[in-house]
Amino acid sequence: ADAPAAPDGEAAAVREAVGDVGATCLYAVHDPVSSRCTLARAGHVLPAVVTPDGAADILRLPAGPPLGLGGLPFEAAEVDLPEGSLIALYTDGLIEADGRDGDVGLARLRQALARPAASLEDACEAVLADLLPDRPDDDVALLLARTHALGARQVVTWDLAADPAAVSQARSNVSEQLSRWGLEELGFTAELVVSELVTNAIRYGRPPIRLRLIHDGKLLCEVSDDGSTTPHLRRARAFDEGGRGLLLVAQLAGHWGTRHARHGKTVWAELDDSARAQAWASV
Repeated sequence: ADAPAAPDGEAAAVREAVGDVGATCLYAVHDPVSSRCTLARAGHVLPAVVTPDGAADILRLPAGPPLGLGGLPFEAAEVDLPEGSLIALYTDGLIEADGRDGDVGLARLRQALARPAASLEDACEAVLADLLPDRPDDDVALLLARTHALGARQVVTWDLAADPAAVSQARSNVSEQLSRWGLEELGFTAELVVSELVTNAIRYGRPPIRLRLIHDGKLLCEVSDDGSTTPHLRRARAFDEGGRGLLLVAQLAGHWGTRHARHGKTVWAELDDSARAQAWASV
């Protein structure tokens, strides 16, 4: 269905509000297990999606104020995207080049994205060639990504009690699952990381608490709870009994972070073969 990026009045209001003190943003998180994408918009143009059957559309999302203006919360929307869907994020310079109306630019964008391409790079080149003049007046950014779903054998989830005794059970669950996946070499590191994440969720989060492992080339350890407080690194003093958990996670994991949902948060850590060497070096 036709869906404008923003009514002309809204687009003009956003440009006026941003001025020299703000910026627009579109933030998206795709879950390859549920095939669900969560998006939030801060005054930015809407994303486009091409489903595997070739249908191109514009996703309607709550507007949200531009970054830097403050005062109003951001509302996230969830969209189910079949495996192999293409999602396009871009700036308004792409659809408004040559002073064209935004709706006209969106129609041309949808047409360009719907054409088959051998690769994402080829698709980007085709879109830019179709929508941009030789010398665009505005800066332009275009990001294309294709969704990928994980099979049931690549994911395992456990519900944990909000009890310190659950930490030991979580370690055992991780050890057994990594053996099934043939990842015994990551066992020591993964158990340490999971212990710290689960302990933090029990101490500072709220039930329910859930542990999830994802194996897709690398190992992703996720611990979710119903609390909204974002954990942060801090340096423990010499005689403190705690406060070193996230520092250990940051040292052992290739990447780690926090993502928030409508209810609660998930703290995740990504491990690969290099994490094994780091773990032994830190012992």
